[in-house]
Amino acid sequence: MRIRPVGAHALLLDCTAPTDTPEAVADVPEAAFVEAWRAELWRRRERGDLIAVEIVPAARTVLLDGLPDPTTTAEQLTRWASAVTAATTRSNQADAHATANVDAQDQDHNASAEDGADDAADVLVPVTFDGPDLPAVAEHWGVDVSAVRHRLTSTRFRVAFCGFAPGFPYLTGLPAELALPRLATPRPRVPAGSVALAGPYAGIYPGASPGGWLLVGRTDLVLFDVAADPPTRLGPGTKVRMVAA
Repeated sequence: MRIRPVGAHALLLDCTAPTDTPEAVADVPEAAFVEAWRAELWRRRERGDLIAVEIVPAARTVLLDGLPDPTTTAEQLTRWASAVTAATTRSNQADAHATANVDAQDQDHNASAEDGADDAADVLVPVTFDGPDLPAVAEHWGVDVSAVRHRLTSTRFRVAFCGFAPGFPYLTGLPAELALPRLATPRPRVPAGSVALAGPYAGIYPGASPGGWLLVGRTDLVLFDVAADPPTRLGPGTKVRMVAA
């Protein structure tokens, strides 16, 4: 973790692992460190240990803006780093175990009572897997379409950050080797609720917009409602499971 000053009242936490990172930590995805810092910083702010107007996670960084004293905050972050790293490693192992448990289940049968209790903490997203790019995803992954559906419904996703459009969640959880290229030419209009893949992420379009992600399905879940509190249905840190609609 590196801390970089940004202007007079902001800091950027770079969660990219340095080359001399211990092996046990190097195996943890950068997105997991981003999530651990986001959760810790939000908790510290709620407790009054941290004063920050904005805490904004991204793919490999967390931005803290509106800091009255960035130098003091940087010292605090350095003190909290070892505890966050330890928590990240534990959480990553737990998530990998949870995904393995789900993957081992037949999706057409009921889960055990224990797994059902675990799912209670997740947001279940009902998906109709009929996207026009399903065959292309299957080809990239070297499997058939049914295996793509199974992979997506057996993965425990987590919202790493929101971006691109209000309420658009970037979902981590897929193995790095399954990263996918975006379309060479973006579609001029992607329907609201489209479930899509690009790079190492899954995402869901909260509203109709142009987009170059590969479309694998659709959901009726409302992701952004300006009148709701909070307006974003899948905010950073939310655990997500896709289920066949």
